[in-house]
Amino acid sequence: MLGQLAAPKNLCVLHLSGIGDVCNVVAAVQSIQKQWPHTQITWVCGKVEASLLKGLEKIEIIAFDQSAGLSGYSDFRAHMKGQTFEILLNMQATVRANLVSFFIPAKTKIGFDIKRAKAGQWIFTKYKTQPQPNTHLIDDFMGFTQVLGLTVSEPIWNIPVPESDEQWAHETLFSTNQKPIAVISLASKKSERNWHVEGYAQTADYLDQLGFRVVLCGGSTAMVIQLAEYICRQSEASILNLVDKTSLKQLLAMLKLAHITIAPDTGPAHMSVTVGTPVVGLYAHSNPRKVGPYLYQKYVASCYDEVIEEQKGKPYSQLPWGVRAKGRDLMDRVTVEQVKSQINLVVEDFYSIEFSIKDKPEYEHKLKSTS
Repeated sequence: MLGQLAAPKNLCVLHLSGIGDVCNVVAAVQSIQKQWPHTQITWVCGKVEASLLKGLEKIEIIAFDQSAGLSGYSDFRAHMKGQTFEILLNMQATVRANLVSFFIPAKTKIGFDIKRAKAGQWIFTKYKTQPQPNTHLIDDFMGFTQVLGLTVSEPIWNIPVPESDEQWAHETLFSTNQKPIAVISLASKKSERNWHVEGYAQTADYLDQLGFRVVLCGGSTAMVIQLAEYICRQSEASILNLVDKTSLKQLLAMLKLAHITIAPDTGPAHMSVTVGTPVVGLYAHSNPRKVGPYLYQKYVASCYDEVIEEQKGKPYSQLPWGVRAKGRDLMDRVTVEQVKSQINLVVEDFYSIEFSIKDKPEYEHKLKSTS
C-alpha cells in the first residue's frame, strides 16, 4: 500500500475489454473520482467498451483498437508520446493489457496482488493491491482505491445516456404497451455459458402470464440472431425482439426502464446492476459469488455449486476461489422451475401487494396477481 497520498494531478486507468467487467470497473473509478475530484482521469479501453463509457463526466476515454494487430500498438504508442501520468492503475491482468501498459508513461504503476496478477502482470507493475480472498470482482477493483489510501466505499454508477437514446427506449418499450418490461439477454460470447431455447421460451411464457412485456436483447452474431428467432417461434408470448437492433447506449437506456432482467453470464446483467434493475442471473460454469450481478446475488439461478463439487470432489468453499467448471452442456442443469422461483422472489421483493412497481415510479404499471 502506498499510504495516504495527496491527490495526483492525473492518473490513467487501464481496462480494455469485457462489457460486464467495464461496468464493475466504473464503480471503482467513480469512487476514486468522488474522493479526488480535481484529478484528471484518463481511461484506456477497447473500441466497443468506449461506446458505452462515452460521456463519463470529467473522464477522458482513449479507445485502443484491439483488432488492429501490431499497428494498434504502434498507433497507441504514438498517441501516448509526450504524455506522463503520475499513476497508472492496470486493472486487467491479460497479455494484451500488459503490453499496452508498457506504452503508458507513468511514475507509479499499480496492479493486482501476486495471486491475481495473471499473465505476468506483476512484471509490469511496482505496487500491488492487497490480497482479498473470496471476493466479488467489484471488490477486487475496489482494492485499487485501498492501495491509493482512499476509502473503499459502496459502489456507485453514473454512466450517462444521451437524451435521444432515452427517448428511443421510452418510445420503443411503451408507445404501444402499458405493461412492465422484462428483458431477456440471450447470450454470452462463449456459447457454453448460454441457456437453451426451451428454457428461454418457457420463461418468456411465464413472464407473460405474470403481466410483463417480454423483450429480447443480444448482439449481432448469427448464433444470437438465430437463437432469438427460435425462441419467438416456440413461445406463446408476444415478444419484442430487439436482438441486433440496439447500440450499447440504447440498451442501457432500455435496461434502465425495465423492471427485471433475465441473463446468463453476460454484459447486460452487469449493465442492469448499474441502473438499478434487478437481475435473475443464470450460472453454471462460474461462481456467481465472484462474477454474478453484484447487487442481486439473492436472485441467481445457479447449478455451479453442485457441478464444481462433482468435477473437483470438493465443495467450492474448499477450492481456489473462482475456479471454473468445464463442460458444454452444464447450463442445461439450470431448470425452468429454478428461474421461475427466482422471478417470483424478485416480484415479492420489488413489488407491493397490489403488484405495482415500486422502484420505477415514473411507470406505475400493474401486474396481474399470480394467485
